[in-house]
Amino acid sequence: MTDSNILANQKQFLGHPVGLYILFLTEMWERFSYYGMRAILVLYLVGEVGIENAGLGWSNEDALALYGWYTMFVYVASIPGGIIADKILGQKKSVFVGGMLLVAGHSVLAIEAMWAFYTGLTLIVMGVGMLKPNISTMVGGLYPKNEQDKRDMGFYIFYMGINLGAAASALLVGYIGETIGWHYGFGLAGIGMAFGQLTYWYGQRYLTHVGNLVVDEREESEKTDGNLIFAIFKSTNSLVGFILTLFLGIFIWQFQGSLDYGLLVMGLAFAVGVGIVVYNDGNKIEKDRILVTYLAFLIVIVFWGSFEQAGGLLNVYAAQKTDLVLTENFIVPASWFQSVNAIFILIFATIVGSFWVWWKNRKRESSSLFKMAIGVIIMGWGFFFMSAASMQYEAEGLSSMHWLVLAYLFHTIGELCASPVALSFITKLAPDRWMAFMMGAYFAATGLGNKVAGLLGESATEMGEFAIFTGIAIFCTIFGLLVLLIIKPLKRLTHNAEGSLA
Repeated sequence: MTDSNILANQKQFLGHPVGLYILFLTEMWERFSYYGMRAILVLYLVGEVGIENAGLGWSNEDALALYGWYTMFVYVASIPGGIIADKILGQKKSVFVGGMLLVAGHSVLAIEAMWAFYTGLTLIVMGVGMLKPNISTMVGGLYPKNEQDKRDMGFYIFYMGINLGAAASALLVGYIGETIGWHYGFGLAGIGMAFGQLTYWYGQRYLTHVGNLVVDEREESEKTDGNLIFAIFKSTNSLVGFILTLFLGIFIWQFQGSLDYGLLVMGLAFAVGVGIVVYNDGNKIEKDRILVTYLAFLIVIVFWGSFEQAGGLLNVYAAQKTDLVLTENFIVPASWFQSVNAIFILIFATIVGSFWVWWKNRKRESSSLFKMAIGVIIMGWGFFFMSAASMQYEAEGLSSMHWLVLAYLFHTIGELCASPVALSFITKLAPDRWMAFMMGAYFAATGLGNKVAGLLGESATEMGEFAIFTGIAIFCTIFGLLVLLIIKPLKRLTHNAEGSLA
């Protein structure tokens, strides 16, 4: 099917392919399961032992450390998930395999045993790695590359599905987990993912032309060797990058006594090697665009390293240092605050998307990199409200709920400027033969951001919440402004991939 006929040959609803809504609903249920489990994970870890709905009794520091590792691996697994899709299964089959792993993982978590706890987390990591990068790539495949505004709006709609699931899960799974039983909450997340699998299976007839294995039709002389391991060692640049990163991991392991961080860096050595192979596999224009994509990943790490305090430090702060008494007879479950961001997204997604269309029509700067930088700044400002909350807590012993709500409002506006735009940006710049890998690398960057968030949350034990919240706000502001200063040279490297932008 030619690029110009992609939309014309699809059944449409409200101006978008019906396949978009199938992927919307599939992702909605997947996020219901993931965010529902995430809403209660840390609370379960730090929950008291020896009571009716007992937790594991971990310290805040240990719980946030596990949260950081888990959420990082969930997204870093997107790199092998993307490679498997690009080279073996195709995106469509990979999404189905990922969904089955997720159903199994969430179901196993419902069993009250530590072996089940760690097995469930492992299966979820594998499942998200297979599903997450590939379903997002399929959304981009529904649109021709010259339909930039429609593609961006399609990702905004898709993003609303993500957050509809996240909002419902935080309320339902969070309430059941906190008031009835943690493992009932984990089980409900598994039921949600099963609905997602049924939706995806039913909608296959609307997805026949997307997510299939891409055949590389270039001349043999233009191709990188199909065996990635061999290609890494065949390329001098890849080999040097791989070896240096590998030795760094070994150094951390042997001389710093940190096996987990050493293994992490050694795992990243493979990602570095593959990343350089992908770069070397392109022509001049593709190389420039891939370079911009890699630089965009740095923005992604900074953004999510700050934003993902939501499931960790902010979650614990809500439970332990916030006045949750709404009325004399009702105390707000701390996990409910995990739904605030998602509810705000449902309210503001189309507003923010429409604003950027209006902004572009006025011939103003509207590139994806510009929106991402603005998103980092606005999101960072949300932490100033948490600085105020910390000051109130120090003075009065508890802080008001409205500080958390205001923080999540700014986080939401920043997220809507950055995240759906970044998803669309990857599909515009990445070569089709490496599309799923590049989306996987995007989510891996998200995962590294999650680990940074966990480290920052852990450090709050010694440095205090005020220092962490204020430091994040200031850093994000400075970082966003620096990105704005280099927008023009970065845009030149995209070779007009986003059309004629201001």
